[in-house]
Amino acid sequence: MKQVGIIRKQKEEAIQLASQLKKWFEERGIEVFVHDEETPSFLDAVVVIGGDGTLLHAAKLVGDKCIPILGVNLGGLGFLTEIGPSEIYPTLEMILKGNFETEDRMMLHASVLRDGKNVYEQRVLNDVVFIRETLARIIELEVSVDGAYLNTFRGDGLIISTPTGSTAYNLSAGGPIIHPSLDTIVLTPICPFALTNRPIILSESATIQVRLAERATGVSLTFDGQTELHLQGGDMTEVKKADACIRLIKSPYRSYFEILRAKLKWGEPPKERT
Repeated sequence: MKQVGIIRKQKEEAIQLASQLKKWFEERGIEVFVHDEETPSFLDAVVVIGGDGTLLHAAKLVGDKCIPILGVNLGGLGFLTEIGPSEIYPTLEMILKGNFETEDRMMLHASVLRDGKNVYEQRVLNDVVFIRETLARIIELEVSVDGAYLNTFRGDGLIISTPTGSTAYNLSAGGPIIHPSLDTIVLTPICPFALTNRPIILSESATIQVRLAERATGVSLTFDGQTELHLQGGDMTEVKKADACIRLIKSPYRSYFEILRAKLKWGEPPKERT
């Protein structure tokens, strides 16, 4: 390993740790690049310091370069940032020796068409979400899969999620948990007007088209909860599996299921009523 990138959260603790890591790498003859913008393609690995939100930002910077990413969480462990502060240096020692495993995570590509023209596109690791901007309004989204009409969802919105994103907004909206090693796409309605509208899991090869009603107003499209686009009536959004993926370095200390149990507090005894 010759060149490493560091992407950090803009907080004092993360800044200090990034400085310490830079010195640690340079003492071992490794060149370090600290980036806030697009990441060079020649890096051997990227260390992300912060939380899951920081890693989602890093996923956008890394793009389609398929660089292994190590996520370090400065608070509680995240679903994406699996390494705690006390585990950083032992983990890095193992990585320098080549003793580590990676896991490729599927991404989605979304493009917005307006009057037949592509006006916006972006890749996401977690989800693409249609959400209403006005509290009193129900939005209507006409959804087709591979050109075949599926349903017109009426409610507060719609989540289109990857397996990685299934434990984020999708889970809060009642969607299923999907193991991140799978390649599937999840559609989960948000507070649907019709209670029969339930989440559906689609094939990784599916192309999803979502058309906003012509007279619709007050609807936004969010990308990984970090970028927002205001939609206009009649806009068509196409979502499908991205050509690129994100490659995460797996924690040597705990499995995905251990993190899942800890985050969701599975197996904990019920609290006594007072």
